[in-house]
Amino acid sequence: MTRRLSVAERLASTEKDALLDDIAKHSEWDRFLVEQAVLHFGAVVTEFSCNDLRDVLPDLGPGFLGAAINSLRSAGIIMRTGQDVPSTSGPTKGHGLKVWTLTAKGRAIAAKRRAARQQQAEAA
Repeated sequence: MTRRLSVAERLASTEKDALLDDIAKHSEWDRFLVEQAVLHFGAVVTEFSCNDLRDVLPDLGPGFLGAAINSLRSAGIIMRTGQDVPSTSGPTKGHGLKVWTLTAKGRAIAAKRRAARQQQAEAA
């Protein structure tokens, strides 16, 4: 027997679908911004959280930063340190955020980008 969803469950599902649609509409540029921020923080400090990234990124809308971070984790560019920190964002009410660090793959990408920027600066 299939369980029927309550009105609250149907509304929550509709809101979730709308949020996922909104996340999917973000441009490649938004993903590039998050990637650059992650590679920068990972190269400058050994550990960072979305609190650090949120301070330097424009408002990307609800859920996008987390989705982008999850994508970088899935790609093997970042990994969890096992630590959590409280969120500094008001709407999140201080829930825990994962602390991240670059993987060897992430550090190699960051180093390659840094070397390319340095070459461009020297050529100019």
